[in-house]
Amino acid sequence: MIFDSSSQESMSSDDGCRRGKILLELENGELELENGHEAKKLPKSFRRKRMELRRVRSLSPEKSGDGLISSEDEVDLKKKRSEVEKETTGLIEKALVVQFSENEVGGSREVKCLSHGTVSVIGRRREMEDAVAVELGFLRKGRKSYDFFGVYDGHGGWRVAHACGEMLHKLLVNIVEEESTDEIEWEKVMVAGFEKMDEEVNKKGASVATTGSTAVVAVVGEEEIVVANCGDSRAVLSSGGVAVQLSDDHKPDRADELGRIEACGGKVINWNGHRVLGVLATSRSIGDYYLKPFVIAKPQVRVVSRSHADEFLIVASDGLWDVVSNDVACQVVRKCLQGQIKRSNILHVPMLQDHHHFHTHTQFGDSLISKSGTGAAQAAAVLAELAMARGSRDNISVTVVELNSSVSAQSQHSLS
Repeated sequence: MIFDSSSQESMSSDDGCRRGKILLELENGELELENGHEAKKLPKSFRRKRMELRRVRSLSPEKSGDGLISSEDEVDLKKKRSEVEKETTGLIEKALVVQFSENEVGGSREVKCLSHGTVSVIGRRREMEDAVAVELGFLRKGRKSYDFFGVYDGHGGWRVAHACGEMLHKLLVNIVEEESTDEIEWEKVMVAGFEKMDEEVNKKGASVATTGSTAVVAVVGEEEIVVANCGDSRAVLSSGGVAVQLSDDHKPDRADELGRIEACGGKVINWNGHRVLGVLATSRSIGDYYLKPFVIAKPQVRVVSRSHADEFLIVASDGLWDVVSNDVACQVVRKCLQGQIKRSNILHVPMLQDHHHFHTHTQFGDSLISKSGTGAAQAAAVLAELAMARGSRDNISVTVVELNSSVSAQSQHSLS
């Protein structure tokens, strides 16, 4: 870039080099900004300065070559030229500082997450009932912008999970936009959004009455991470090398969930595992109209402030968590981001060669969805492969969100 964006002292040690670039681009009439910024045409005030600079340069002794300019005139011209160049450089510097600040505050720079990768495979199930959603910049409130990551684990069919993948983030946006306050009350928004999503799917009546879906969503902003969970999918944050579980699994045998179910007149029966009325292995979900009021759609919401220690976030269905612990999952992702683990060519894994078990697709379904080339995508794929190798018999959906460059930076440092 023409100036150092981290400091307004842009004309320090390399003053001459930077000034030369600025003046050259001034004469060309266009400023080219690096780091993804678009080239910006100079306003009229700068173009007038450009013409003045050209005029002064045309009179400079360096370009006259006829020896008719006196030594006094030569000193005056050099002084004049220096003043114009200095003034012009200062004006452009100020313009760039303002523009960079606006871009940074406005959210055009992707500072919320560095990279992300999502993998969703059918595994050993006959039907793909998971769904995933990734919506970058899905919400803007004032000068703040947020990314959305959701994993939905369906049961009894795929329809409710897919409806959540298509609609839930949109419902959250509508709820936030209806609020008049500047600050977002995340718990209120998430609870309202999940309830609205539950109402929407239950409108389908008997066709989906016996189906439902867990939902775990993560909203990532520049200052905070918001996790809302309904069911037994899970979000785990790696911060300072420690795995921090941001959601609690809603299992029917959990003391508080068991008490709530029994208070409503329901029962939890151990039928191949603890299940609500001997049917459902999770105590909260979206849908499952036939099990209400024992199974509810109210999410657990947690808001954590971001820190420099935050490394990455894993959002996944229980197809991963049933066979891989939080600590192991974080260790795997960290090694992937550091380049110490690289996944095998997943298409050559015999277990996944069958079209009924694996194929790539751009939409929801029995598919793998992977953001190409990033360490986060590699990490998500490795976790899915690990879950398969450890005997997971469920659909497996994993999203990895890289929050900080410190992990990959450690890898580059060790390689150097």
